[in-house]
Amino acid sequence: MASITFNNVSVSYDRGKTKTLKDLSLEVKDGEFCVFLGPSGCGKSTAMHCIAGLLKPDSGEVYIGDQLVTAMEKKVFVQPQQRNIAMVFQEYALYPNMTVRKNMSFGLQTLKVDKAEIEKRVNYMAKMLSIEHLMERKPAELSGGQRQRVALGRALVRDPNVFLLDEPLGNLDAKLREQVRYELKKIQSELGVTTVYVTHDQTEAMTMADHIILMRDGMIMQEGTPSDLYDCPNNVFVASFLGTPQINLFDCRVVQKDGRIFLESPEITTVVEDKDAAALKDYTGKEVTLGIRPSDLSIAENESDAAIKAAIDSMELLGDAYLVYVRTGNKVVIFKNTDLNTKLNSHIFLKPDLSKLHLFEKEKGDRIN
Repeated sequence: MASITFNNVSVSYDRGKTKTLKDLSLEVKDGEFCVFLGPSGCGKSTAMHCIAGLLKPDSGEVYIGDQLVTAMEKKVFVQPQQRNIAMVFQEYALYPNMTVRKNMSFGLQTLKVDKAEIEKRVNYMAKMLSIEHLMERKPAELSGGQRQRVALGRALVRDPNVFLLDEPLGNLDAKLREQVRYELKKIQSELGVTTVYVTHDQTEAMTMADHIILMRDGMIMQEGTPSDLYDCPNNVFVASFLGTPQINLFDCRVVQKDGRIFLESPEITTVVEDKDAAALKDYTGKEVTLGIRPSDLSIAENESDAAIKAAIDSMELLGDAYLVYVRTGNKVVIFKNTDLNTKLNSHIFLKPDLSKLHLFEKEKGDRIN
């Protein structure tokens, strides 16, 4: 297996007018499951194509393990077939005239691998993917989930140093996505193969990744574990991108009263804890952005304890909880109510968990606390 390193990699189109990657530097550790996450056009697939050798960057270096595979300034460029990588795309790209067994073994045959070794690898991977009973079928006889397993198996039998997956679950329905997600993570963990997974789906990233690299406009907004990004987002973009439903954001003025720091806006008025008060001292009289996740709001016992006074707009039953949409002024606020026995009146009073407030600068959107 191998690590992956980018040193100041830049990619541009339109003769340099449009930069897709902007001096990108990152490291994916050996054996790690790393997710490149971000909205369409952020550069995540472009970064993957640089790893695969499908794209030559304008500048910078790409290493796979200790091997320099791309450095255009040094005239180094290792061809894709020599990088020992395996790729799976959203489209399965199986050979329709071949059985599952032949689809999985074809790549090894072209590499002149011994027949006994091919059979050993194919049978092992078929067992791991639970497709042993499908080996003599052709792709047209398989469901979407089965085809995706075959595509994964065909890539993994090659025993690659790096496994690259570009939106591989996009064609599956919701139930199958959950199943294949679980299986893929389990297989990756068992094999220990370094994996880069590209997606715009934050649920996939949060449930599968050891390491998330969240991108926007060709740059890294934040990287770390799923908990790092969710619990301590670097900026408003990261806070808004991760979490379903989205974080509630309020533009608040920092006010000092009786030696305490309050955040005030037309929608919310709340005191802050000492750790946040220390960070907000220099912002007294200025506006900041307050973020509160729906799960960090709860029903206040009385109006005097409430930070938000609102009217219920609508509710969605999730089975084990309600998502409640409340309107205060011109703003809709969402909170998650896990106590299904609570009787919700048309008007409601909410309070935040003060230990989980997220504070950002108003102009730049960078984290304060």
